[in-house]
Amino acid sequence: MIARRIARLRLSDFRSFAALDCAFGPMLVALCGENGVGKTNLLEALSLLSPGRGMRRASLSDMARLGGTGSFAVVADLEGADAETRLATGSERDPGSQNPVRRSRINGAPVPSSNAFSEHLRIVWMTPALDGLFNGPAGDRRRFVDRLVLAIDPGHAARAAALEQALRQRNRLLEEPRHDAAWLDAVERQIAKLGIAVAFARRETIERLSSLIAAGRDESSLFPYAEIALVGETDDLVATHAAIAAEDAMRRSLRDTRARDRAAGRTLTGPQTSDLAVRHGPKGIEAERASTGEQKALLIGLVMAHAHLVAQMSGIAPLVLLDEVAAHLDPGRREALFAALAKLGGQVFMTGADRALFGDLPQGAKLFRVTPGEVRQEPD
Repeated sequence: MIARRIARLRLSDFRSFAALDCAFGPMLVALCGENGVGKTNLLEALSLLSPGRGMRRASLSDMARLGGTGSFAVVADLEGADAETRLATGSERDPGSQNPVRRSRINGAPVPSSNAFSEHLRIVWMTPALDGLFNGPAGDRRRFVDRLVLAIDPGHAARAAALEQALRQRNRLLEEPRHDAAWLDAVERQIAKLGIAVAFARRETIERLSSLIAAGRDESSLFPYAEIALVGETDDLVATHAAIAAEDAMRRSLRDTRARDRAAGRTLTGPQTSDLAVRHGPKGIEAERASTGEQKALLIGLVMAHAHLVAQMSGIAPLVLLDEVAAHLDPGRREALFAALAKLGGQVFMTGADRALFGDLPQGAKLFRVTPGEVRQEPD
């Protein structure tokens, strides 16, 4: 198992940081500071070292510091395995447009996208926005599933984005009084191909994660195991058909439901209507029926299981980013969390407003104080 760590992080005009150059030595890092000083901004910067748009899914212009140049840069030096690696990403002004574009580099050499970072680093994260995952809309859970897939399969983001674009194109065609039938057929073939690919990728990840959770099931754990499954017409289709047959069936369904979808104003066939069903394993109840504390513990257990799956599938112990993870945990669960994180094998960054939350950090962990524009390691 390869374990790499962020040894040094440099930021330029990113969010609240005009310039930052900070060394992070330990595998377990706690970032402490008052609300609004930039703790989450640091995690977001690290999350950009993975495929996709980062943990906030923000636009490039929103990530650039107000009053800055309009561009930003994130540079991380990795240590571990057999070599040092420098990953860099950020935004630049496109000479032919007013909009910024994202650039990425590995050891100074340009790469097509941040997908290339996955050869060197895998990242999983949890944010306070996920606290309402089990009670929120299905779209939130689909995005959560896609993030789980993306940490294992960097190509998933491109397929999902292409599917969204094709769906928008079909919806526009259906709105036209006299649409081009041949064009609509072609778009639906593309939707079927992409939709089944997305559904298969999701199914493989969720089935692998479910098997891993079942293998390590512990009825007495403070972070209860979850029972998870994908629910939807397309999910049933990929569970019972080979890829080609599933594509044909989805294409026929799209053709047969044009009138319905025209009336609805959107496409109702495909993985964009799927949901993730989650149950609290030890209690045998749906996750949305569990208490707030139980849901938080269930989510933490699910994210940690995913970190183990990423390590198993990629051979790289992932970087784990946990924003305000300990704020609503009782002392017993905090202690259990720190112990579990220390066993993951990868570097962990946690944030919290209250230093007392990190009083039981295991040996070797380090606490850093975040103040506006600065990050400093606290003395032992």
